[in-house]
Amino acid sequence: MVLPILTEPNPLLRQKAKPVKKITKRIKKLTQNMLETMYAADGVGLAGPQVGVSERIIVIDVGDGPIVLVNPEIVSATGEERDVEGCLSIPGRNGYVTRAAKVKVAGVDLEGRRVELVGEGLLARAFQHEIDHLDGILFIDYLSPEAEGAGR
Repeated sequence: MVLPILTEPNPLLRQKAKPVKKITKRIKKLTQNMLETMYAADGVGLAGPQVGVSERIIVIDVGDGPIVLVNPEIVSATGEERDVEGCLSIPGRNGYVTRAAKVKVAGVDLEGRRVELVGEGLLARAFQHEIDHLDGILFIDYLSPEAEGAGR
């Protein structure tokens, strides 16, 4: 089921999401709906708060198949890359954002197992962007006034 995507300035997008205590049928169904929503919107990532659920859940697919992480966190980050970002919750706006070039993230999969994943390039950027959503941070928070409109 495709869910409605909240857009800025919805206050839920600025709240820190709560940790998920247990992987339940509801969480599994939610992640499936989040993936369907992300694909329908031509996105590469989506976080719980973007669909009105203030829980620490992200889904990502940069072309290598879907990744679902519950309670994700960045364990390490190296390097630096600057590239254009956009966001499904801020339609029509893009800008250059500097992020780590490589990140290691840890979280829990839908079977309740702890997993660690390493991302570089677009995957690293997607991990950082979506985890930011869980902390109420939007990509526009990184933009300088002169960076506004980059990539338009």
